[in-house]
Amino acid sequence: MKSSKKAVVLLSGGIDSVTSMFYALNKGFKLNALIFDYGQRHKRELASARKIAGIAGVSYKVVKVNFPWGGSVLLDKKSKLPHGRFMRKTIPSTYVPGRNIIFLSLGISYAEAISADEVFIGVNAVDYSGYPDCRPDFIKAFQKAVDLGIKSVVEGKKIKISVPLINLSKKEIIELGLKLGVPFKDTWSCYSGGANPCNRCDSCLIRRKGFQDAGIKDPLDR
Repeated sequence: MKSSKKAVVLLSGGIDSVTSMFYALNKGFKLNALIFDYGQRHKRELASARKIAGIAGVSYKVVKVNFPWGGSVLLDKKSKLPHGRFMRKTIPSTYVPGRNIIFLSLGISYAEAISADEVFIGVNAVDYSGYPDCRPDFIKAFQKAVDLGIKSVVEGKKIKISVPLINLSKKEIIELGLKLGVPFKDTWSCYSGGANPCNRCDSCLIRRKGFQDAGIKDPLDR
């Protein structure tokens, strides 16, 4: 018997979003993925997201989002990526202004249009780069805005923002992903793109530490 539960998952191709997707699949949701092409420095993560959606049998849409005002080194290929600032308290230059606000808004809109029950996003507040839009308080506030601002809720159908990884360390996320069958060899974390990870940017360093803490070799290590 097919599940009647339907959800939207925001899929970037990275460890967190992919594990979130496999978590939702394991819970029996019929998924629809949104992949965002927002002018990021490289298309490598888009290729990973498409490939993994195909592996998992999840239908997806690629949505183009334009940030013509910039505001992040991820949107400007001429800017230098920060290296060696892993887990500092300050917000890094890789932060994209309002990105999760915009992505979640699109996810909620899509969910309402297709009568989905939940929107899954792989935000994490433990081993992360310091982005304010990955914190539990942000998710709670956004959920409240959704509850007040969409037709579905007025008519009695709530759309839940699900953040199954928000309180997990990267080690715990990787361990969960292994149990769920996440194809880590097809995920992509590096901000630089290219054929191989740079192993110097924040995202690479967080990923490396996660695999090391889990006592597992990263399949992308060369």
